[in-house]
Amino acid sequence: MTDPQDVVTVERLIPAEADAIFELIAHPSRHQEIDGSGTVRSAKGPAKDDRMALGSKFGMSMKMGVPYAMTSTVIEFEEARRLAWQTRGPGPLGALVGGRIWRYQLEPVEGGTLVKESWDISQEAALTKLAIKGLAKKTAENMSATLARIEQILTA
Repeated sequence: MTDPQDVVTVERLIPAEADAIFELIAHPSRHQEIDGSGTVRSAKGPAKDDRMALGSKFGMSMKMGVPYAMTSTVIEFEEARRLAWQTRGPGPLGALVGGRIWRYQLEPVEGGTLVKESWDISQEAALTKLAIKGLAKKTAENMSATLARIEQILTA
C-alpha cells in the first residue's frame, strides 16, 4: 500500500491545448527549459532528442550542488493525456539509488488544460527514500515553477 505522503502533486490551468503541452514535455531535450528546480542540465544518450514513447529510455545530466546523472524509463504513456517516467541512477547503481516517478496528467477543460505534475516516491530505493522524503515541500514548489514555465513557453 502506498503511503499518501509518498506522492506530491501540484496542478495549474494552462491556457494551451493538451497536445501542445504534451509535445513539450515528451521531449527530454526540452526538460532544461521547463525545469523549475534549476537542477536539470541536459538530456544525454542516444535518445536525448527523441520523443518519448512507452518503454523508451533517456539520460539526464543534473546538478544539485554536485553534478550527477540519472537514467529514466517511460512507464506510462497516453498521447496528450498522461506521461510518466521512473528515474534511477545509471548502471548497476540504479538498483540502489532512485526509483522516483515523475508524472504529468493533462485534462482538457474550458480555458485550456488542467496540468497535474506528481512526484511519486512510493517505489524509491530504500537507500535514498528517507533522504529525499524531506524534500517534498521544496519539490512541490519546484513543480509549481515548472508548470509556470510550461505556461510561459506555450503562451509567450
